[in-house]
Amino acid sequence: MPTFDIVSQVDLQEVRNAVDQAMRELVNRYDFKGTGTSVELNDDGIVLESSTEERLKAAIDVLKEKLIRRKVSLKSLSGGEPTEVGGGRSRSLFTLNTGIDADSARELSKLIRGLGMKVQAQINGDIVRVSGKKRDDLQAVIAEVKALDHKLPLQYVNFRD
Repeated sequence: MPTFDIVSQVDLQEVRNAVDQAMRELVNRYDFKGTGTSVELNDDGIVLESSTEERLKAAIDVLKEKLIRRKVSLKSLSGGEPTEVGGGRSRSLFTLNTGIDADSARELSKLIRGLGMKVQAQINGDIVRVSGKKRDDLQAVIAEVKALDHKLPLQYVNFRD
């Protein structure tokens, strides 16, 4: 029976490359000289820090530009609200969304069942597995889910006959 999995993954190497490129640009750009603006990737997510909130917003724009250029979906970022830290500096923390949470998985499963095709959707942790008798039905499900503008970046993997 043909199956495929719906997942939400982020390529950490591409994120790391985008952060490195953004840091290089922030170091070299004239309008960031002397502001102490930094971008770093750690276990919590991506941390941006600058001397003023305006410089922080400009650094966020640079980071987003680099992520888009590296084909990392901005839907995989959450948070990023500027907060005031000591000395008049501002900091922003973006977390990376990986995996499909339980609510989104139920929503996807309900959507797939509501299509009226002869397919089943099972939730396995942070993966939604879709199975059916016909390959064409599975391809139609992929097309429908792609047409849905979901809050997470979705990938379709492990398509098997």
